Amino acid sequence: MFLFLVVALAVVVAAVTLAVVGGGDNGPLPEAAPERLRDTLPPDRPVDRADVDGLRFPLAVRGYRMADVDDALGRLGAELSERDARIADLESALAGARAAAAHLSMDKPAPHHEDEQQ
Repeated sequence: MFLFLVVALAVVVAAVTLAVVGGGDNGPLPEAAPERLRDTLPPDRPVDRADVDGLRFPLAVRGYRMADVDDALGRLGAELSERDARIADLESALAGARAAAAHLSMDKPAPHHEDEQQ
């Protein structure tokens, strides 16, 4: 009985090996294309919150594909830098406008009320 089980196991292993390696009618198993990031960040407009929330990275052998994650983080970092620079420019312009408005209000003479003098 033991000999029969060993022979049966050897036949099953041989059949599976031939099917995988290419001994079957259909040939070997096709190479699977690596899974790539499908929903990339939009190249034609700035990234918004919905884009980041919808971003899903495909799984690889040891987690996520480093190239996809690096690309997404690089893009997000560049856009954050641009926004920070734009915010700094706008804050500087606002501070200049406030300073100019304060300077103008200090240079203006006080209104004379003729009613108070009579």
